[in-house]
Amino acid sequence: MRILIVGNLGYVGPNVVNQLRMTYPDAEIAGFDIGYFAHCLTNAGVLPEVKLDMQYFGDLRQFPEQLLHGVDVVIDLAAISNDPIGNLFEEVTMDINYRSAVNLAKLAKRNGVRSFVYASSCSMYGQADDSPRKEGDRLNPLTAYARSKVAAEEGLEKLADENFTVTCNRFATACGWSNRLRLDLVLNDFVAGALVNRHISILSDGTPWRPLINTKDMARAIDWAVARPAANGGSFLAINCGSSAWNTTMLELAEATAEVIPGVDISVNPDAPPDKRSYRANFDLFKQLAPDHQPLEDLRSTISEIRDNLAAMSFNDGNYRESQLIRLHVIRAHQQAGRLNNNLQWQNGGQGA
Repeated sequence: MRILIVGNLGYVGPNVVNQLRMTYPDAEIAGFDIGYFAHCLTNAGVLPEVKLDMQYFGDLRQFPEQLLHGVDVVIDLAAISNDPIGNLFEEVTMDINYRSAVNLAKLAKRNGVRSFVYASSCSMYGQADDSPRKEGDRLNPLTAYARSKVAAEEGLEKLADENFTVTCNRFATACGWSNRLRLDLVLNDFVAGALVNRHISILSDGTPWRPLINTKDMARAIDWAVARPAANGGSFLAINCGSSAWNTTMLELAEATAEVIPGVDISVNPDAPPDKRSYRANFDLFKQLAPDHQPLEDLRSTISEIRDNLAAMSFNDGNYRESQLIRLHVIRAHQQAGRLNNNLQWQNGGQGA
C-alpha cells in the first residue's frame, strides 16, 4: 500500500504518521507539506518524520501530479486551520482549504487513488446550542475556516463514486499533545495558563459549548477512514468524529484543568459579547460505522499529558499567547523576516530577503 499524507508537518500530522506506521508497518508512507511549522518541534525525542519513507516539500496550490502515481490513499490535512489566520488571509484560506483540496482530489482520482480522506470540521455547525448536531442538520459556518470546509465537502462529494471513496472526517476541536504543539486551541491554552500562571482566563462568559477530540483519537479516526469500504457509509461520507463525553462548556474545561493542576484560579469575562461559535455534536453515526476506532483518550488524562510534556520542556513562558507556540505568530515571524509574501507563498526559497 502507498499512502500520501498532505499537510503532515502540522499539529495533527505527527500522531497520524505514528498511527499509520503502526497499522501499516510495510506500507510506503510519504508526506507533502509547505513547511510553515516544520520547525515548531515540542519535546520531540526524534523527528516525527523518520517514520516516513519520503518527505516532500511544496505548496498544495501547485501540487505536482507525479507524486500521485501508484498511490492508493491520499490524506489531506493541509489547511489554514486557525480562525485568526483565516480572518486575515480569507482568500488564501479558501485557496488552500477548499480549491486546492478539491483539485488534489481530482488529480488523485485521475491517477487511480482509491481512497481520499479529508480533515473537515464540526465548526461548520457554528451556533447550535439547542441540541447536538447531526451530519444532516443545517450548517451555519461563521468563519472563513468553517466556510472553506463546507465548500470543500460540497466539491468533494461530486467526485466520489464506486472507484473513488471520499471520507470527510468532521473533527471536533482538536486538543492534546503533539510533537508540534499548538497553544492556540482552547484546552491546550488552559493547561499552559494553569501551569505557568496558575490562572485560566476564559475570554467568554464560560457558557459556550465545544466538542473536543484528542489528536491521537483523530489519528485513529483517519486510520479507520483509510480502509473504509464504500459499503460502510457510502462512496461519499461526511461524518462527525469525536465522542459525546467530550461535549463540554468552556467553564467545564477550565474546571477540569484546575482539578488536574491544583492551586489554579479561573476567571470569566461576563461582559464579553456572546460567542457565536457554540455547538455540540452528535457522534452516533461514527460510533455505528467505526466501532473499533472510537476515541480512547479522556479529558483528564489529556490534560495530564499536556502538563507533563510542557514540564519536560521546562516551559515557563507566562506570555505564551505571544509566542511561537501560537500559529499566527509563526506566520507573522515568517513574513517579518521576508520569507512569506501576502499570499503565504515562500519568497527566495524560504530565506529572508
